[in-house]
Formats: sequence, structure tokens, C-alpha cells
Amino acid sequence: MSIFISLAEQAFVSLATNDSYARGAMVLGKSLRNHKTSKKLVVLIGPHVSDQARAVLHKIFDEVRLVDVLDSGDMAHLAMMKRPDLGVTFTKLHCWTLTHYSKCVFMDADTLVVSNIDELFDREELSAAPDPGWPDCFNSGVFVFRPSNETYGKLLQYCTEHGSFDGGCYGIVRVFCSVWLLCNVRVCWVVAMVLYGANAKVVHFLGQMKPWSYTYNPTQRRVRGSSQPVLLQQWWALYSAEVLPMLIREYGDQPFNSGCEERVQPLVSSAERKQRWEQGQADYMGIDSFDNIQKKLDVFLK
Repeated sequence: MSIFISLAEQAFVSLATNDSYARGAMVLGKSLRNHKTSKKLVVLIGPHVSDQARAVLHKIFDEVRLVDVLDSGDMAHLAMMKRPDLGVTFTKLHCWTLTHYSKCVFMDADTLVVSNIDELFDREELSAAPDPGWPDCFNSGVFVFRPSNETYGKLLQYCTEHGSFDGGCYGIVRVFCSVWLLCNVRVCWVVAMVLYGANAKVVHFLGQMKPWSYTYNPTQRRVRGSSQPVLLQQWWALYSAEVLPMLIREYGDQPFNSGCEERVQPLVSSAERKQRWEQGQADYMGIDSFDNIQKKLDVFLK
């Protein structure tokens, strides 16, 4: 079946290179949907994203595109920043290849939308927010761009010839795009929602510790080990209520760490599970839920 997409269509775009960032993208996608965006949702994924995570992403995003993982290989600069994980953020450059959309807004998987931000599409390439640490630069966590194979080619050429001043995508996009940067996005970029919550439209969880790096107690609605509970509780509330049930359905009886203290799937052998059933102790809210049983039956009947 052929799919025809109007060139006038616009999209929010995110990136997930592994399952952890995929969960971040899931929450981001849900937050955009919940705030009634009229735009398409696209997520670029790397080959290390599991089948279960891909299945959930397909239910949230309009388009899930597998891309090659690009890596800067610049360990010196990344080590200086103490962020070796940023090397693969070069993969973000693939977003310029989405030429079936007329304009896009890229959003990192560690962002959360708390209000409708469709207004960003009124901005031109390349609009972004100032970086909190380097105001003369911009943060590439959220930016407006126009997909172009020509621009993509030039970015890759620039990477080959000049590299990146910080070893990651931030550096290459900042320098390459500096001549057409407009730092006038009307999104209030905050990392202290407790102080500026009334004006916030996008929360960006900067730094190495991401929301999924913590543990959450859904009964107490408390994030363990965090000094920013207000910021993280909103992320975890959305994840546990709307994303986790989808993940549980996809994993079925396969164990996985959900991040929620009361919902961590235990490693249970078939014999132990059978014994629990015989004792009337089936896990009806988890691996023995009706949805999972139905899924197994469907597979068997097919």
C-alpha cells in the first residue's frame, strides 16, 4: 500500500538510539498528543531499540524511521565534557532527510511538553532557545528546521572536514547554523519548573541524569533520589499512567525493569508461575493480565 504525504505537512521529530531514550520519546509523544498538537509525530530510532519499544512507538508516533547511528568519535572533547554518551547524538542530523515534510521541530527525547507549542511552526529555520550555560550559543534540544538533503549533505561534509567543537551534535549544528540563527523562540525554557511553572511550555531535562535514570513509586507518587521532584513527578506520572501499560502489553510474560518500584517485572520461571496460578495467585495486573493472555491466544491460534 502506498502512503502519500502532502509536502505542506509539518512534524515534530525526536530521536531514540536505545530503549531508555525510546521511553523518553514515548512520554514526549504522549505529552504532545495530550496537548492537542495538530502536527505529525516522527521518531528516528537506532538499531538497538527493542522490538517491544518499537511496537509502542508505532502506537504513539505517525512515523517510526530506522536510521544508522552516526558517532563523532571525538572522545577527547566528550571526555572533557564528561559526557561520552553524546557522541551518538550526531544521529540527530538524519532529521534533515525528512524531506516529505515542509517544516519540522526537533525535540530531544529528554524533553516534556506541558502546553501546546504548535506556534513554533510559525518560526523559520533555524530557530532555537539560548543555551543556559553558553547564552551566545543555542541549545539543539529543541529547534525549528526545514528538511533538506542539500543541508544534510553539507552538515556531513562539515563534520568530516571540521568535526565538532564539543564532540557532539550541539557543536556541529551551532557552528554550521550560526549564520542563520534566530534565538527568539517563545517557548519558556526552564529547568526549575517549581519557580517558573506558570510560564513553562517545554521542560528539558539537561545533564547526564535523565527522568528514566530514577526510580518511581506510583503509590506514593514519589521519585527516589531526586532534588527536582516537581519536574520529574510530572514525567513519571505520564509514563506510569499512559506509557507503562503499553510496554507491559508488549512484553507480555517477558521480564523487564519498568522503573516503577511496585511494577518491576520479576524473573519468574514457568514452574513458579504455574504454581502461583494453582494457588490462585496469578498476576492479573502484570504478566497474567487479560490483554497478555489474549495476546498469547492470538499468537497460538495463528
